[in-house]
Amino acid sequence: MKKYLKLLRVEQWVKNLFVFVPLFFSGNITNIDLLTKSIFAFVIFSLAASVVYILNDYNDIEADRKHPEKRRRPLASGAISKATAIGILIGLVITDIVLVFFTQLYFHELLWKFAIIIGFYVMMNLAYTFRLKHVPIIDIFIIAIGFVLRVLAGGYITGISISQWAILLTFVLALVLAIGKRRGELINAQVSGKTRKALDGYNVQFADIALSISITLAIVCYLMFTLSPEVQERFHERVFYTVIFVVFALLRYLQQTLVYNRTESPTKIVYRDRYIQVTLVLWVAAFLIQIYFKK
Repeated sequence: MKKYLKLLRVEQWVKNLFVFVPLFFSGNITNIDLLTKSIFAFVIFSLAASVVYILNDYNDIEADRKHPEKRRRPLASGAISKATAIGILIGLVITDIVLVFFTQLYFHELLWKFAIIIGFYVMMNLAYTFRLKHVPIIDIFIIAIGFVLRVLAGGYITGISISQWAILLTFVLALVLAIGKRRGELINAQVSGKTRKALDGYNVQFADIALSISITLAIVCYLMFTLSPEVQERFHERVFYTVIFVVFALLRYLQQTLVYNRTESPTKIVYRDRYIQVTLVLWVAAFLIQIYFKK
């Protein structure tokens, strides 16, 4: 069972929690109807992401077998055969299509914008898998756009409007994750002496500068988000002070990357670093207080 979960990259589904962003920031987290819609969006997006992961692993089998970590992936290691992976992929595609139609029937709504977002996400990642992941800059932009699509999907399925600053913040935060991942790959390539085409056009110095710029932009975007009139009106003006948690978490991540030279993916750092985890919990708690106890 474990090998199938690894094939689906279930641990990466945490990224799809971004579909709950519109619901959370609108203060409607207790609205059962909207919460149910967001859960459907999460499941549908997660299955679509797993389709992309399987295709990527299938396409990169030979390259992954030469990688010190990726060679342990189910397809590269031979734990799961190509035929089985294709069968699972087809099953996921059918299940996702059925779920999209079921969601529209269940809620008696024509959620065509949501369906288009899912379709565009899959098509964009197909282009990424077979070509664009080898094009510097464009590759990390596609990853960042993928996170924006998650937020838009959550907004479209619930009918909740999304702040432009929230969209821009999502984009630059995703850039931080994408650049951090590339930097880790560059460090590992220097150690092992093995590189791959996806790293053409990057070096550690460029990654460090791009990472610093992206984190600065993220902090500015978050500041502007908390100071925007709609956010100030929806919450309490004290929401501005939550920037403390954001700055700390981003600086901690930058410290782990540049000072301690952590080479694992940003997702793994978040999973393992207690400081970042506690800060995220405090940030969520602070926002919940602002939303539901603002008086």
